[in-house]
Amino acid sequence: MTERTSPVPTIRLTVLGDSFVEGRGDPTPGDGFRGWVSRFAGGLNLPRKTVLNLGMHGATTQAVVDGQLRRALVNKAPLTGVIVGVNDLIGDYDRLRFRRNLHTIFSSLAGADTTVLTASYPDIPGNLPLPERFRTQMRERFAEANAALYDITRATGTLCLDIGRLPEWRNPAFWSEDGLHPSPLGHQRFADSMAELFSRTTGMTALNAA
Repeated sequence: MTERTSPVPTIRLTVLGDSFVEGRGDPTPGDGFRGWVSRFAGGLNLPRKTVLNLGMHGATTQAVVDGQLRRALVNKAPLTGVIVGVNDLIGDYDRLRFRRNLHTIFSSLAGADTTVLTASYPDIPGNLPLPERFRTQMRERFAEANAALYDITRATGTLCLDIGRLPEWRNPAFWSEDGLHPSPLGHQRFADSMAELFSRTTGMTALNAA
């Protein structure tokens, strides 16, 4: 008698990135996280088994290029999200490497068979207890990173949720105590905003599993 096996689910949503994607700041009972990806997928009526969340704590753009990108391309989904770069900006920042990595990520994912979503960098320096001179320097770095991101997303047809320019993202209630990760409220607002961007751009309100 031949044993029947369940078909491997088709990945409908893949999200690459760092702990923002992982869901930190939005814990579940135990050691897990809910996060905006889960909330966003739920709003699109996507079962959990059709969602591939590659988010990893501490991931940089280089980590995405070296590891996550290949997995995303193998499991090419009709909807792909990318949120990465803050760890570059607050750590070992090299503007040329940063821009090159963003270009590699978004140009590799671009294509007629997928919609790619991302978001600009919010005012993280404003959330952190930094000396004012250093805060100013960090804000200049974030502004430079956003300029690079705008150029690359326009060139690759990537949809960009520009939270860096939205005053609501200066609301402390949207952020966890560390100032780096959204609170549960922030993750929900981000998920809702991504869904609004997706719906407004594509005319779709759901992405049903195959």
